[in-house]
Amino acid sequence: MPRDKSISHIRIMAAARAEFLEMGYEKASMRSIGDRCNMTAAGIYRHCKDKEDLFDQLVSPAVANLDSWAKAHMMRYEEPVKKGRKLVWQDSNIDMMRELVYPNMEDYHLLVAKSKGSKYENFLHDLTEAAQKKLLAYFAKLREAGYKVPKITPPQMHLLLTAYITALFEPVVHNYSYEEATGSLETLEKFFLPGWKQLLGI
Repeated sequence: MPRDKSISHIRIMAAARAEFLEMGYEKASMRSIGDRCNMTAAGIYRHCKDKEDLFDQLVSPAVANLDSWAKAHMMRYEEPVKKGRKLVWQDSNIDMMRELVYPNMEDYHLLVAKSKGSKYENFLHDLTEAAQKKLLAYFAKLREAGYKVPKITPPQMHLLLTAYITALFEPVVHNYSYEEATGSLETLEKFFLPGWKQLLGI
């Protein structure tokens, strides 16, 4: 559905955001959203197909931004391997949290903590699965290129990534303030990054 920029649509989206943040996707109702913005259900349905579409309009930009960051991140690590250059440390998912996720905490809190019952309810699990697949493929390419990286089984990689991603998104789940969330990153960097660097041989 096209992204409407009318005043009515802006009112609906603000009301929907408030409803989903308070009630969560599963318990939110279109009637309550209508009450919040003083519109009838019929009026709201001119701006969305249903509750799922309304929630999707709120969180899909955050998903797209996360996907774009992750793709650029992988390219920064794949390019040296393709061109036969030495692999050097550039950035990590901790930078993603600092630059993208924590500054937009409310958007990502909706996505990971208020999405039960929607197609996004397993978002962090799906994110972990996708990262696992990409990293295992990347490690295989590194070995083919002569890098001495260890062979890690899918279950082992799943354990590492689950611990890592869960820790990074825990402030999002609990809706920390930006200051509280970013304050935790120094500890996470000290704990996780030496391990990732060792695995990559950097």
